[in-house]
Amino acid sequence: MSAAAIQLFLEGGFDAVGVAEVAGAAEVSKRTLFAYFPTKEDLVLHRFADHETGAAAVVRARRPGQGAFEALREAFLRGLDERAPVTGLCDEPGVLAVFRLVTGTPALTTRPAGFAGAGEAALAAALGEAGVPALDASLAAARISAVRRVLATANMAAVAAGVPAGQRFPAAVEAADRAFTLLSSGPEFA
Repeated sequence: MSAAAIQLFLEGGFDAVGVAEVAGAAEVSKRTLFAYFPTKEDLVLHRFADHETGAAAVVRARRPGQGAFEALREAFLRGLDERAPVTGLCDEPGVLAVFRLVTGTPALTTRPAGFAGAGEAALAAALGEAGVPALDASLAAARISAVRRVLATANMAAVAAGVPAGQRFPAAVEAADRAFTLLSSGPEFA
């Protein structure tokens, strides 16, 4: 359903394509469509929700004795190497098309912030589970989330401007190393 909707939105524009048209293309009723995707925007943005607890999962799965910042740094660098869309360093045409759809559609541009907020809360909870005091965990989660967002946004902006992911990779790694070094220069958390 989501893939059919995104294709229609890319071809005709998000605002011009109706939910009935999406349901028809997906060969489901509107009721079924809304059972899986409560809003039209969710047809596109559910992909962001799939990643909102990723940082928390990294913290929970880190090696014994490994700090949270180091685990998150390693995971981000691995994501860059794998060209994971969440790092912004992905030049697959479908990913770029969805990025442009989201950033070019007013109804879609503000919703990713909600997913980021949920991800930040999940990360703070994971840090709290590791024994970090609540305020410290919330502050660390905000810093970490900001760093990841800034890095991913810079990467996606470069790629969307036509820089191939492979060409952007060295600068992306350098920026991530610098950002996580600056991030870790504060107090260490779990």
